[in-house]
Amino acid sequence: MMKQASVVDLFLLLLAIPLLATPAFSDLVLSKVERRIDVTSQIARVTKTLKVVNSGSESVSEFTLTFPKFLGNNLAYLSVSHSEGKGKSKRSLATLSVEEAHPKGMPDSVSFYSVSLPKPLNKGDALTLEVVAAFTNVLQPFPEKISQRDIHLVMLQESAQYLSPYVVESQSLSIKLPNARIESYTKLENTKLQGSEIKYGPYKNLAQYSYAPIVVHFESKAAFAVAEKLVREIEVSHWGNVQVTEHYNLVHRGAQLKGEFSRLEYQDRPNPQGVSAFRHLLARLPPRAHSIYYRDDIGNISTSQMQSDSKKTELLIEPRFPLFGGWKTFFTIGYGLPLSDFLFASEGKRFLDISFGSPMIDLVTEKLIVQVVLPEGSKDISVTTPFAVKQSHEIKYSHLDIAGRPVVVLEKNNVVPDHNQNIQVYYKFSNINLLSEPLMLITGFFVLFITCIVYTRADFSISKSSAAYLAKLQWDEVLATLQEVQNIIHKCLAAHDKLETSLRDLSRTGDIQTCKAARKSTDGLLKDLSKELRPLLASLQSFPSASHISPKVEELVAKEKELQEKLMAKHTTVVEGYEKKSSGRDIENRIASQQQKIIALRQEVEDLLEFIDEI
Repeated sequence: MMKQASVVDLFLLLLAIPLLATPAFSDLVLSKVERRIDVTSQIARVTKTLKVVNSGSESVSEFTLTFPKFLGNNLAYLSVSHSEGKGKSKRSLATLSVEEAHPKGMPDSVSFYSVSLPKPLNKGDALTLEVVAAFTNVLQPFPEKISQRDIHLVMLQESAQYLSPYVVESQSLSIKLPNARIESYTKLENTKLQGSEIKYGPYKNLAQYSYAPIVVHFESKAAFAVAEKLVREIEVSHWGNVQVTEHYNLVHRGAQLKGEFSRLEYQDRPNPQGVSAFRHLLARLPPRAHSIYYRDDIGNISTSQMQSDSKKTELLIEPRFPLFGGWKTFFTIGYGLPLSDFLFASEGKRFLDISFGSPMIDLVTEKLIVQVVLPEGSKDISVTTPFAVKQSHEIKYSHLDIAGRPVVVLEKNNVVPDHNQNIQVYYKFSNINLLSEPLMLITGFFVLFITCIVYTRADFSISKSSAAYLAKLQWDEVLATLQEVQNIIHKCLAAHDKLETSLRDLSRTGDIQTCKAARKSTDGLLKDLSKELRPLLASLQSFPSASHISPKVEELVAKEKELQEKLMAKHTTVVEGYEKKSSGRDIENRIASQQQKIIALRQEVEDLLEFIDEI
């Protein structure tokens, strides 16, 4: 899709060139133009040396830069400086202000930028400008899909002649490629190929808006690593540390993998496959970085190496799997920095001086969010950046925070390593605020210890002479009495079950004497249990707090007594039937009504027991 858009923009540009001939910028002449394009990485870096001469009669204070629209849309970084000298003695004097311009009557196929000159350029004066531009997404994979065995080929579209609103007296172009493996390139007049470098020109006396499209198709082994989103959190602690945490959403924007991935082929050392993938990323951290970690959603990733010296700290990280075109990965790196290396004081304010972009080498970031978390109590906050960014403010709450920590949020799209310049965050902070958290901890522990002392020495028990204490004692006695009643009733029910068992044994064995003996034993046990219940019932009736419970307990005892009588009557009927040698069906008919009553009484007794259990 990007390739098709570039072709359309190029076609529109070629149609618009005849319309661009205009004397609007004719006072300036470019006596010499040297263009150098470096495509050894995924970023196309263009360096231009422009010698500008004022051939008009009036002074000029602005200079206009132009780019084809398909390049201007992907412009990530642009810097223009004034220089003097030649070769090794060349030095940059000042960086000039650059703003996007929209001249009237100009077609949309060209992007214009206005450069403010350091001083008006008078008639006959000359000035040398150094232009540095970085473009993303201009190296298009071609073919767009490749197999694991294929090499990675990309295509660059440019112009051998410098597109400018000014007349160019002499111009040359050199394109530096990653290696000498070139599939094809456009051959024009004065074209030379020297190893991995293609040279066009010099071309003399070029008219305004001259354009000679060229296409270079070559192999690139560079890592086309693009961070779709990168969140850098920089937390400042005045206790001596700056903690940096970076969350990466990374994708390989090279040619997409066609077919299946074979780990065996990829690890085949004599014939390595998967040259379009990348396994490593290099992060160049500040020299005294410490407490470095590298992890993802699964956990810590141990496949990383670190080298450190007095000038830098290099972290070589390896994702869990090789990244082919279109593949994504998510990971986090974090490290601490000494506060003294990045925090300074100026005019009654403190300011943090730290880099803006990612420490990853040759990484393109589509959306970068930098969150600078300042200490609680910071105020009068301002930010200085070397380029335009979107700013906002938030509040972050952490441990022992009351009002929260102010957060400066900086956002920028299409970020390249050229943006990795220092930013300054200014703020006021009183050292008294440093004591807030320790004082809070001291106060908290003091209150805790005082509370413990008061608790251990004070008597919170209820007086034994109070009405509440006496009521509690009485209620405890009520509950104990109810528990005893329940136990006795359960014993009675167990005796009932024993009596039923003796009847079942009688029907099975016909032993009448054993059945009568069981009846006699059970009868004696039930009488003893009945005697135990009497004082308990009297005790419950004497407690005022048990007035709502006593009727239910009395009902329970009465129902159990009635159940005893029915069981005894049933037992007598069955035994007499066996003594008279009545048939089993006749005995069952005689006790049928009794059995129904027994079942109903048993259910009522269990319901009353459940009610008492709830109490």
